[in-house]
Amino acid sequence: MKRLLVLLLVLPVILAGADQQPPAATPASNPDTKDEGIPITSDLVTQKCSSCHKADDKGRLTRISYRRTTPEGWEETIKRMVSLNNVKIEPSEARQVLRYLADRHGLAPEEARPAAFEVERRQIDYKYTGDRDTEQTCIRCHSMGRVISQRRTKEEWELLIAMHRGYYPLSDFQAFRRGGPPPRDQAPGPDGRPPDNRHPMDKAVAHLSTAFPLITPEWSAWAATMRPPRLQGTWALSGYQLGKGPVFGRVTVDAQGGLDSSEFTTQATYTIPRTGERITRTGRAVVYTGYQWRGRSNDAANQHELREVLFVDKDWRHAQGRWFAGAYDELGIDVRLERVGNDPIVLGVSKPAIRAGTTGQELRLFGANLPARAAASDLNLGPGMTVDRVVNADAGELTLSVSVARDATPGRRAVFLTGATGEASVAVYSAIDFIKVSPPAGLARVGGANFPKQFQQFEAIAYSNGPDGKPNTKDDIDLGLVDASWSVEEYTATYDDDDKDYVGTIDGKTGLFTPNLDGPNPKRKHGTNNYGDVWVVATYQAADPSTGAGQARSLKGRAHLLVTVPLYIKWDQAEVGR
Repeated sequence: MKRLLVLLLVLPVILAGADQQPPAATPASNPDTKDEGIPITSDLVTQKCSSCHKADDKGRLTRISYRRTTPEGWEETIKRMVSLNNVKIEPSEARQVLRYLADRHGLAPEEARPAAFEVERRQIDYKYTGDRDTEQTCIRCHSMGRVISQRRTKEEWELLIAMHRGYYPLSDFQAFRRGGPPPRDQAPGPDGRPPDNRHPMDKAVAHLSTAFPLITPEWSAWAATMRPPRLQGTWALSGYQLGKGPVFGRVTVDAQGGLDSSEFTTQATYTIPRTGERITRTGRAVVYTGYQWRGRSNDAANQHELREVLFVDKDWRHAQGRWFAGAYDELGIDVRLERVGNDPIVLGVSKPAIRAGTTGQELRLFGANLPARAAASDLNLGPGMTVDRVVNADAGELTLSVSVARDATPGRRAVFLTGATGEASVAVYSAIDFIKVSPPAGLARVGGANFPKQFQQFEAIAYSNGPDGKPNTKDDIDLGLVDASWSVEEYTATYDDDDKDYVGTIDGKTGLFTPNLDGPNPKRKHGTNNYGDVWVVATYQAADPSTGAGQARSLKGRAHLLVTVPLYIKWDQAEVGR
């Protein structure tokens, strides 16, 4: 048990969500007055929970009535009650309890969106700007997304800290309490105030109970108008799959159990222009709290399952999120859906860029309700670009023949189709000046024997210098993915460790890194595991800028890859959406 507690506290944490900001702090109306709590009106929830969570005369259950969170948060709670507190509940009953709590004790859209990275399982860095001390206290063991996706009373935040200390006693030493007695120097700081000698956990409770109280204006407004969304119909799909590029298609949604049901079945058909793949998926989904789509779908050809997490807009006309898979949720597609009506919709094009001075270039325009009799004059690709003719046309795709003037100004141009909505663009360039590897820093985990592997997909992205003629400036033109050759090189961190020979292999064509088996490896020095640091290198043979032909220049880009040990305990093994 001691070993388990240590593991729980020292696991590496993958923080997420770089470009999202936390919600503004919303002070409670009266911090000295206890929040009213949310009454439980479900007989099943009362029956299953009230043996431990006592009910009062207003139908409020201790702990439960004073907290709101995501479907994943409530599911994790239900699992903990079953595994640690011996709650007896059938799977069908657990789903009903989860549905009730996610709907009646959930989050408003404005509250949930800043923490979307958590439920979408994105492995990107996130900085919480609300209070640095609180952030440092919480992220010692898990991402800040777990925190900002909850709303509690002050007493509940205090009880949450107490629960952490009970389950994980080492948290006191790792995060919650000061490292030693208060400093002797009690002189006021630059602001004239005495030093704040509270324990970190006390500082965190003070901030969280103000910034994330149980009752907020956003929740009050949403709870008053929340209803099951009517999503049945046809939706245009656009997205981006790491390593393969843009995807375009459509999704048909059918309601199950009546017009106002929150359960749906789906059929998605989409194309990946860069690889030529055409994929059909069928799935099921539940929408919690009136907007939180949680589902699963399978590829009809190889039964490749993806989890689906989407946020449905209030107008029921747009939804966006992520479809993902992998033992660590590391593989997936960023997805955007737009409801299809009667008007044409433009989604995107097959080529991200076309070189100046070329003629007769095939460009496929993807969308919905596209005109079957579209003419070249119906399309406008911007200065210096000419649509010679429409080669083929149907409701989902137009194939165009395009020419670009030799003196066309480099840059990105919007694609316009008469009468259509939506966004698409194509870049004009004179030469590929450099490439970059994305992500610039990757993470993989060894596995395959006792624990699963975590893969890392890399991409090579081409750039033109832009008008200023200089690389790595704001006017660089993104030209999209290019077909590079991939390899790994030694990252000199420890002398003579030869990490590149042990950490794993990268596919020379696709850029997918596959880590080695979990160790220890007797072939390595000291019999260590197959972890380590390497450079991932992409090499691209660029055409001669003067002729557009040949392989005159070899362009290279690289990224740092850390291959580490398995994540021995996954914090979130949610099955929401089954």
